[in-house]
Amino acid sequence: MAISKKDVQHISKLARIDLTPAEEEKNEKDLSAVLNFVTKLNEVNTENVAPLTGGTDLINCMRKDEIIENAFNHEEKLSKVAQLVKAAPEHKEGFVKVKSVFN
Repeated sequence: MAISKKDVQHISKLARIDLTPAEEEKNEKDLSAVLNFVTKLNEVNTENVAPLTGGTDLINCMRKDEIIENAFNHEEKLSKVAQLVKAAPEHKEGFVKVKSVFN
């Protein structure tokens, strides 16, 4: 199946891409080659092939979340946070003050 120059111009307009005449010609050849390959795939005999319903048998490859009691001493953690806030150039009511992102 061949793609015409008009098709390439339409596709480039939809994609909002400006193409030079040389790029239009190259894309016309490249897209025609892709469609010709897809046409060849239609010739493959898939009569006895079972449908693919997934791609992997993995259900969840992430580790399970676990609560670890006393992993950090809560007071010690709060003390470290307070030290970090006090070390900031500007702070107010336990928070670090920063410049506004939006004016």
